[in-house]
Amino acid sequence: MSTVTVSHEEVRELIVNKLMAAGINESHAEKVAAILIHADLRGVNSHGALRTEHYIKRLSAGGINPDPDISFTASGPVTGVVNGDDGFGHLVGDIAMGHAIEMAEKNGVGMVTAENSSHCGALSYFVQEATKHNLIGIAMTHTDRIVVPFGGKDSFLGTNPIAYGVPAKNEKPFILDMATSNVALGKVLQHKEEGKSIPEGWGVDEHGNAVTDPSKVVSLTPFGGPKGYGLSMIVDIFSGLLAGMAFGPHISKMYGDLDQKRKLGHYFCAINPSFFTDSESFLEQMDKMIQEIREVPPASGFSEVLVPGEIEQKNEERTLTEGIKIAATTYDYLKK
Repeated sequence: MSTVTVSHEEVRELIVNKLMAAGINESHAEKVAAILIHADLRGVNSHGALRTEHYIKRLSAGGINPDPDISFTASGPVTGVVNGDDGFGHLVGDIAMGHAIEMAEKNGVGMVTAENSSHCGALSYFVQEATKHNLIGIAMTHTDRIVVPFGGKDSFLGTNPIAYGVPAKNEKPFILDMATSNVALGKVLQHKEEGKSIPEGWGVDEHGNAVTDPSKVVSLTPFGGPKGYGLSMIVDIFSGLLAGMAFGPHISKMYGDLDQKRKLGHYFCAINPSFFTDSESFLEQMDKMIQEIREVPPASGFSEVLVPGEIEQKNEERTLTEGIKIAATTYDYLKK
């Protein structure tokens, strides 16, 4: 499948126009588009413009509330709950992290769960927002089942991503955003859209056998065997059970029952380093840690040692000027 390289400004405008034509108000459309473009700029196309068509299908079918009344209820000085009213998860997550940031700046920590939400896009966006305030950010969300538990044949858990963001003084913030599966389902879908095979170990068929044809993938596998499996359960507990939402096989399918509200949960946390140590020293030490990691001699077959998330940051530096690469079919859809 062919791809095209387009300026991020153009793609953002096209997404906004598509969402507004589907009944979303301009400010909400702008926020959703910003988070999708954030992913494309970082080279995480599986969570970028590619998702627009699906969101609009779900909107049209009634699975997403186009005009939600998103509300926040404080449950304590450092805790609260956001009710997403079945709106776009991107909006819900942005509001939830905003409240977590506000509480952390005032009281040292802010923890917010979100209920009655939908797919929220790349978690890196939300933890990066925390780092802009010199705060540590944590975000988790559960997803519908697609990952086999370690030792199991049938799927039970979702890809259940988790993200951390840590500010630094002069270096770019440390951003770790990862699925607890070997790979996010969106990457399998992206390879399918582009007509590419997938590496062995990404997915298995209905018999639990590894496959390289993305169209034959029935389930994904947890990264690191039992370690990823355990961490996936933690994510589902924090973003599902703690938010009063469903878990594992009880979560509605993203690509099925488009007329049904998904009722997803999320977890967001912001931590203020100044409540624990000297904030200036913390930022300087983060710089030092990042710089010293880069100075580690590379092993055979590697040209350098990178900090987690640095590849995506380098992608963003390049794509801001050169444009983002998206599937031609996605671009054609946006221009219709």
